[in-house]
Amino acid sequence: MSTLKLQGNCQTTAMGIMPHTDAAEALKLALSLDIPFWPQLPRTSFFEDMYVQISEHFPGIKLDLDNRVISFSLDKFYEELEQFLERWDDEAYFRLSPQYAKVFHRFLEQDLSAYTYVRGQTIGPVSFGLKILDENKKPMIYYEEVRQLIFDFVAKKLQSQYNEMYEKHKGSFLWVDEPGLEMVFMAFTGYTSEAASVDYRLFLEKFPGPKGVHLCGNPDWSFLLQQDLDVLSIDALARGEIFSRYRDEIKAFLDKGGIISWGITPTLTEEYGQENFKSMISRLNGLWQHLEQVGGIPRRQILEQSWLAPARCCLVNIDGNATVEKSFRLLQEVAEHFKAEL
Repeated sequence: MSTLKLQGNCQTTAMGIMPHTDAAEALKLALSLDIPFWPQLPRTSFFEDMYVQISEHFPGIKLDLDNRVISFSLDKFYEELEQFLERWDDEAYFRLSPQYAKVFHRFLEQDLSAYTYVRGQTIGPVSFGLKILDENKKPMIYYEEVRQLIFDFVAKKLQSQYNEMYEKHKGSFLWVDEPGLEMVFMAFTGYTSEAASVDYRLFLEKFPGPKGVHLCGNPDWSFLLQQDLDVLSIDALARGEIFSRYRDEIKAFLDKGGIISWGITPTLTEEYGQENFKSMISRLNGLWQHLEQVGGIPRRQILEQSWLAPARCCLVNIDGNATVEKSFRLLQEVAEHFKAEL
């Protein structure tokens, strides 16, 4: 656990990816939450795709900007490896450049003094390694020599981002988005959960500040709950009932001081139309009552070690930003309801 003690108390935050094409609008929305973050805006540039964004300077990466494709070449990896390693101790080499993360730099220019915490993020090493394929459609994480570098590279990128944020705000922390973790528990993957467990434990030892993981999928939750994490962010709207079955692991996670960020308000237009303030309150109460009544976790402990967030990122709505912005507003109403209990 980090020396920065994070407090829960149903504070609001959200995932980094946003559908906006106007950076100022995205920043305003992100800054409206208790725990603001710097927005990632892939609709403004392919460089802001979360897989592309972290890939800057990783050896072997190929970007096809016209077709918006990122891929990997093992031959190119070895061609670039020596030059890459020469810069290994140069922290500036691993910083997020304005080309790859323009809103990050605008975020740091804001007056953040009123916030207790501010958050950054990047794609996690498992997802980065599984998503990017070579010319034979083989994920780059399947190459042993590449896999080890992926974890160390992401740790370097995190350290650099954290240091820049910490210089601006001492309450800074990061989390990694890990949609790919769901895949390591499927039989067809060539990267096993056993290997991922070892790699992740070593990766988290290099993770700067409070350690957080977010994913919208449905992995073996015990895998993450038993890792050395400070924050676990989940899609509680879609996965809450399954997640809450891991009550023993959740209790142990909370007892050691961890925070669960419950993604609850819908961001898909159709889904949003089926929900409202009362249904959101009912959903969370149902999950938390189960953990209290069956898992033996006091409700006050749950409230004190919870954050609330939109359920997931969304780039597919035909109404652009509208539903996502409604979700953020609904989130604040739901959070205020539960804060009143504290």
